[in-house]
This record gives sequence, structure tokens and C-alpha cells, in this order.
Amino acid sequence: MDYLSNNGAAGGKRLGLIVLQTDETLEFEARQLLAGHDTALFHARIPNALDVTPETLAAMEAEMPRTAALLPDGLDAIGYACTSGATVIGPETVEDCVQSAHPDTPVTNPISAIIAALDALNARRIAMVTPYVVDVTAPMRALLAECGVEVISEVSFQEVDDSKVARIDPASTHAAMIEAGHAPGVEAVFASCTNLQTFPIIDAVEHVLDLPVVTSNQALLWHMLRLSGQECSGWGPGRLFST
Repeated sequence: MDYLSNNGAAGGKRLGLIVLQTDETLEFEARQLLAGHDTALFHARIPNALDVTPETLAAMEAEMPRTAALLPDGLDAIGYACTSGATVIGPETVEDCVQSAHPDTPVTNPISAIIAALDALNARRIAMVTPYVVDVTAPMRALLAECGVEVISEVSFQEVDDSKVARIDPASTHAAMIEAGHAPGVEAVFASCTNLQTFPIIDAVEHVLDLPVVTSNQALLWHMLRLSGQECSGWGPGRLFST
């Protein structure tokens, strides 16, 4: 009798995700992107508060090593799936926390993935759409600026309850992205938050604006695949997966 390897398919990449307890979107969108490909994805859930504030986001740092340790060994890349959390905690600290359980495994997060995606798309002046309040968006804008990315237009849903973010209608997000993207000088549109549904609208927004769109889930999965050494052209939505 023949058996498959423990990732479900012989020779495929093995990716790990640290997913927020309140997230209801990322795993669904990841399944869409990876369907039919020789790549396995393993998840572990990290506790987080419903209220999204800099203080509650920072509190996840203490839980991260324990959550990372729940993922299996031998992974090709690991992602900590919180855009605002990685911003507040700091990408280097996130990497240290995850690698305390998985030494030498490449680690990324949505904000680092977004910066890498914008670099690949040669975009430095962006419009940003978020579900967050200003206390959460301000550190994100500051980190992007440190990396040479200027946010010249922003639209926010002003949501503080993360459980409600997954309920934001993609049509509303589409409208917000179009509004933000019409600002003069915008070179790309960034939609932040792994709990925000974006996969159904990325291509449509790009068509209307004739600009690249990058979102937290899209960029995170793209960056994880790239870090794992996987060629992934055409796997996902948007111009990013054509780079």
C-alpha cells in the first residue's frame, strides 16, 4: 500500500499559520488560494481580545511562543497572521518569538509581507483601507513611512470589535477601496486586516482603478510561499501573483 507524505502530497511545501482566535476569514481565503497545489497549511490559534487596541495587540507577544510551539516541526515558513499586532509588537520581535519554537524557519507577518509586496510592485505612494480606529492605524502608517511607503489616502470603518470585522460586506470594502484609490498620486491600494474579506474583490478593484491591490491575506500567503521557495505565479488574485 502506498502512503502520502505527512503534508498530504509528496514533495510539497509545509507552511504554518498563527491565526487569531477571533479570525474567521484567513483560513477560508487560504484554502481558496492553495486548492489544487502541492502545499500543506497548518494552523494554530493565538488568544486575543475582541477589542482592538494597541494594548490588547501588544498582549499577544506573551502568547506567541506557546502558540508557535503548537505547530508541527519541519515547516518551510511560518506566518503570524495579524497586521496590526505585528506592527505594534514589531516584526523582529514576532520573528524572535516564533523562532524560539522553530529555530531557523523563515517567519513573516502581514505588515512585512505588505512592504515586500509593495516593493515587488514598485509602489511607494498608497491608499489604505482598514477596519481600525486611529490609535491602531497611526502605528501602521508610521512603520510604513519608516520603510519608505507613504499613505496619501485612508478610509477606515472605525471598528474596534474584531468579531465584527469578518462581517463587513465585501461590497462595502470594494467601495472604500475605490474611494481611497481615486486620490491623486496613488500607486497601489492596501486593504489591511486578516479578518477583512477581500479575495472576492481584488481583481474587480484593480480593474476599476487600473492599480495593483494588496491585502493582508493575499500578501501574507504570497510572502510565505516565496520564503518557502515555492514558485506561486498565478496562484492568487491580483497583480501581485503575476510578479
